[in-house]
Amino acid sequence: MASQAALAGEIEVEAFRRLYPLQFYERHLNDNVRPDARPLGRARATSLALGTVPTADGSAMAKIGHTTMLAGVKLEVMTPAAEALDEGRIAVDFQMPPICSPDVRPGRPVDAAAVISEQLSNVLASSGVINLKELSISKGQAAWMAYLDIYCLDADGALFDAALLAAIGAFAHLRFPAVSMTEEGKVIPLSGDTVLEDGNKEQPKVQEQRQQLTLGKVPFSLTCMLYKKHILADPTAEEESVFQTTITVVLDPSGRLVSFYKPGGSALASTSTIQDCVALTKYRVKELQKILDEALSEMESV
Repeated sequence: MASQAALAGEIEVEAFRRLYPLQFYERHLNDNVRPDARPLGRARATSLALGTVPTADGSAMAKIGHTTMLAGVKLEVMTPAAEALDEGRIAVDFQMPPICSPDVRPGRPVDAAAVISEQLSNVLASSGVINLKELSISKGQAAWMAYLDIYCLDADGALFDAALLAAIGAFAHLRFPAVSMTEEGKVIPLSGDTVLEDGNKEQPKVQEQRQQLTLGKVPFSLTCMLYKKHILADPTAEEESVFQTTITVVLDPSGRLVSFYKPGGSALASTSTIQDCVALTKYRVKELQKILDEALSEMESV
């Protein structure tokens, strides 16, 4: 009887949650706690694994709660632009396949995907985390085009935060392929000794270049949900659907503001609210930097 009563109580609570989500959340927020038992300012458990895609030149999988992102970087040789003869380029593509959420329908573009792609491009460029000169192979002749593809495998809120972490992890894992260059300036990928038409093995001149990127100050982000006087760090998809007003703050480890996004919602962000979000982000940056350092140490020990 006790178990039946408990089950009936759970069903009643779940029904109330679905029918009156705002009232359900307000009951928890009044006690400064969330339905998943997190304090309002705490992010979900986060993990980062490097080298998750063997066929990519750099890859990573980031998880924040259930939100999961898989990022891969593929390098291709390009001719440098006339205005940047000693620089390569980065192209970002963020995708949300139907597997990531029941709200995503096959064959229908997701507006959020294009927005996040643009935000990621802006953050990578404005933060200076990647020096495009390190993507140069030979000034004026050849450089690397880095295609960053990020796939959302589970969209359970704070998508930008997880996508940025996965992107940083993929570039941290990136290793440049070995190449040689002919006298005509043609770049040839190397995979062991190059065999000539007469069957002799050529010992080509290997182009001097870095084996991996030297990352600058790494940007990390935290998305906060606003509702009345409450600030909810790292919202779930359910929380985003209930409250709708978000702020995303991007900082580097020195505390420099890289980007600030407030995409919409009816709630106004006061100066004190923004300051509180920045303070939460500073604490989050320390957590994420530690997670990245641990992932790099684990990779180097293998």
